[in-house]
Amino acid sequence: MAGNLPVLKPGSTLGILGGGQLGRMLVMAAARLGIRSHVYSPEPDSCAFDVASEKTCAPYDDDDSLTRFAKSVDLITYEFENVPADTADFLVTNRSVVLPDPAVLATTQDRLAEKNFLIDFGIGTAPFAEVGSEVDISVAVVQIEPPAVLKTRRLGYDGKGQVIVRGDIDAAAAWKELGEVPAILEGFIDFECEISVIAARGRDGSFAAYDPVENIHREHILHRSLVPASVPAAVAKEAVGIAKKIADELSYVGVLTVEMFVVEKDGKHQLLVNEIAPRVHNSGHWTIDGASTSQFEQHLRAIAGWPLAKPRLHPTDHARPTPKRNNCRPLGLSPGEHRLNLRLIPRKRHEVRRVIELPPKPTHHIPIGLPQRMSSPLIVVVRKKVPKRAGHLQPHGWHGQPGGHAGQHRHHPGFGRHDRLMGPA
Repeated sequence: MAGNLPVLKPGSTLGILGGGQLGRMLVMAAARLGIRSHVYSPEPDSCAFDVASEKTCAPYDDDDSLTRFAKSVDLITYEFENVPADTADFLVTNRSVVLPDPAVLATTQDRLAEKNFLIDFGIGTAPFAEVGSEVDISVAVVQIEPPAVLKTRRLGYDGKGQVIVRGDIDAAAAWKELGEVPAILEGFIDFECEISVIAARGRDGSFAAYDPVENIHREHILHRSLVPASVPAAVAKEAVGIAKKIADELSYVGVLTVEMFVVEKDGKHQLLVNEIAPRVHNSGHWTIDGASTSQFEQHLRAIAGWPLAKPRLHPTDHARPTPKRNNCRPLGLSPGEHRLNLRLIPRKRHEVRRVIELPPKPTHHIPIGLPQRMSSPLIVVVRKKVPKRAGHLQPHGWHGQPGGHAGQHRHHPGFGRHDRLMGPA
């Protein structure tokens, strides 16, 4: 159906559901392509409002406001996957064009539906079991040997809506702590590293992907992304293939991100999908300065019916190549460990960059949205060389600290969704 839609032309107006940092970056990317933006968000302090041509601040269930919004735009997209299904259905019912197709949300908003979708198409995940009653939780603990994590099927991020389970007693208490809502119990796994593939699928089925990104987390929040990921070439190729298979099976249009864990089994590397994010992603912010086309422009190209760009990694002055991962030190260390200077540098088109200076004075420019609800900036390293791309991977611990054997840091895939620094990731 998407292939039969008229191509979006410069001068058209794009509607964006959600007004967080990702919405803001979409607005700025659209402006560079000559496309106006109308942002719809229920939050008065939405940072995307500051740069949009038009804005509507109203609840997602306000039919009158949604109708006016729909009539003012030529195409609608969303910056996060938890747009209420009723909102998306209402817009489609009123003959609005919404891309990615809201039908995708039925899969990605529900952890159980997403896991079953992946399993049906032969894509590996962590072991899991459905929990909908006290009986279910007792059975699940037997099926999924603790330690494990009980997660609500819907919503929940940054560690919210999730409780660690270490035995039968924990399981019953966890079920009550979550409010006895539909959930899944996921088993812990040993992993060597976490990666994400940011890819785009066009209206015509064309596909393009960025180099897989290696992600490190702190306190369940994405803390550092390294590009390209230090995985063997065969693993990187397989990861991109999995992302393509998912996009094709969903008949997806736009940018999506697939988060995966690299595990070792019987001496071979295996990929397990943690989750699908049907949108642009925090682990792709490096593409603004570190690639030939940003993830935001690529998303716009895909939904507008334009040819997809061929994303190429190109280190620039704004994202200096760092041969070794330890060259970029994380934020939040004790005062004696490094010197940290932050300053804001105005850029054209209302863009603001936060500049991080670390001894021996490498400078990393980190693209961010403006500061309503701003948390610590994400550190991104664009690497000219990958440490031993073929061969054994060095495992990471709870907070991405290198060292040890994989068995020493048994970790659940995605405990605490890391995808929201300010709004969605």
